[in-house]
Amino acid sequence: MGTATNAQERDPTILYEDNGLTVRTHLQAGVNAVSEQNLFWDFADSFAPGSGFNADKNWLEFYIKPGVSFEKRLDAGQVFYGKLSAVASYTLGTDAYDYGDTGRTTIEEAYLGLRMQQAEGMGFDISLGPRELKLGTGMLIANGGSSGFERGALKFGPRKAWEMAAIGKITQGAFAATTFYIDPNERPASDGHNRLAGMDMRFDDPRGGYLGLTYVNVLNSDSAYIQAAPGGLGAPVILPGARDGTNALNLYARTNPFYGAFENWVASADFAYEWNDRIDLAAWAGRVQLGYTFADLPWSPTLTYSYQTFSGDDPNTARLERFDPLYYEGSPSAWATGSKSSMVFINSNVQAHGLALKLQPTRQDSVTLRYAHIRANELNSPIQFGQATRLDTTGATANVLSGVTNAHLSDDVFLEYSRIINRNTFLTAGVSVSIPGKGIKNAVAGKVPNWTGGFLNVVVNF
Repeated sequence: MGTATNAQERDPTILYEDNGLTVRTHLQAGVNAVSEQNLFWDFADSFAPGSGFNADKNWLEFYIKPGVSFEKRLDAGQVFYGKLSAVASYTLGTDAYDYGDTGRTTIEEAYLGLRMQQAEGMGFDISLGPRELKLGTGMLIANGGSSGFERGALKFGPRKAWEMAAIGKITQGAFAATTFYIDPNERPASDGHNRLAGMDMRFDDPRGGYLGLTYVNVLNSDSAYIQAAPGGLGAPVILPGARDGTNALNLYARTNPFYGAFENWVASADFAYEWNDRIDLAAWAGRVQLGYTFADLPWSPTLTYSYQTFSGDDPNTARLERFDPLYYEGSPSAWATGSKSSMVFINSNVQAHGLALKLQPTRQDSVTLRYAHIRANELNSPIQFGQATRLDTTGATANVLSGVTNAHLSDDVFLEYSRIINRNTFLTAGVSVSIPGKGIKNAVAGKVPNWTGGFLNVVVNF
């Protein structure tokens, strides 16, 4: 008969293992030091000189995510499983959005599930309760939780789980079909009462390529959309509750490894289309990526080019063409538009050419240099301000820039170093600069400074 002590000798995270029941602990925690100079290109000095906003800030972020999970193998071969976890986060000092010395503790995951595998190879998995769910590459459905502001840990963004999720998955070999109902974990101050449902179908080739299609329907929402003023003249129009009823299709694909002269190349693509007949919405977005690994060179350099674009509202039409990025994964390695600029522009009415060069000096160390040239798709059309997927426009409120008269918004450069200290401890450091383009410079009288900053963080994960 097994004991908790014997189980811990095999794996320190196992609390108990016997009679088909395994109980395991989980712990993730991090500390992040952040420094920013000329935040948002010091726009506050021009647009709100009396606000007292300090564009130079330094702060610390902390979070801890403890949890416990279990799996119970039943006599018929099914597995009954579940997980319970929470996030406690805090910001010491004042962050980029003028929130400081604040934090919250919230439930992260609290789900139960059942999975089974039939003799002919078909698998079934159903679960209910708060948990993480990412579909495709994270273009639309990835980040289910809001952090920052009164919850603290603005940059870390440790909350990922949906406040409620019902997920059913069927697998057969390399094919998988997932149905879902999700309710995002929004901040109380900006809760748009969003409810979404849909389906994802995906094929994963054993050689590494994939092809998938996601459908999303917004069942309920109080969240507003923004429409350009006719001809781009005047203030944009706020459309309360316009997200309600929006539909989205997302096609995503990645190639298998090539052979011969193209063996070090890899390509991927995403495309999304959104529509809502109730408000005459038709919007689109897409991305293409092409990467090459210099396998024969020291440090195995990998160079990746990407182009991503998200439609904006055409001020010369009555139709609404503004793309809604929903709950995308907003890190620079995923769907962020730029590095610093991603704190300002969400994925709507923007496009970006990106280059990333990654070096691997050792198995534990990597260095990545990223460059992004960011432009507006539509002139004199709203460009939203906010903090990636965690800004107020995911709820019922919105902050809007009416538009720019020149498409060039900014150029971002981001240098990042990562080290695997051990199997459970990870260090990341970065410095970045955002150089304003003519679109930003023309919006302000006088000189617009470069926006610079850096960070250093350590994360442990058991």
